[in-house]
Amino acid sequence: MTDDLRSVELTRIGPARFKATNARGGETFFGTGGDDSDFTPVELLLAAIAGCSALDVEAITHKRVSSTTYDAHAEGRKVRDEHGNHLVDLRVTFDVRFPEGAEGDAARERVPGAIEMSHDRLCTVSRTVQLGAGIDYEQVSRS
Repeated sequence: MTDDLRSVELTRIGPARFKATNARGGETFFGTGGDDSDFTPVELLLAAIAGCSALDVEAITHKRVSSTTYDAHAEGRKVRDEHGNHLVDLRVTFDVRFPEGAEGDAARERVPGAIEMSHDRLCTVSRTVQLGAGIDYEQVSRS
């Protein structure tokens, strides 16, 4: 088991708008999805799930030849029920195409297995959602 801490810092930058900064200085912005084009937290989760698996699948299938098309789509329905607000019917679909020829054929044959490996063990984001990791919340008091 690897214990590599990952973290982001959030800073409020306006009403219902935040900036997330990673340890390398990268930034992204999000909010409630009101009048701006910022992602909502749910959209960020969907992007993280699809992005994590897309990187896995690309690493496995692109060893010999690059794709001519590589798109991934993530979706889920937000519901409110006896369990509170959550997503159901999560789905990630891939449209990955390779050039004609032996290398393209070999890459195409690897796509289903690569998707399965990502789903079953490689993608940290979707594996965390699937396994249902607990989350601790706490308040840090500052003067």
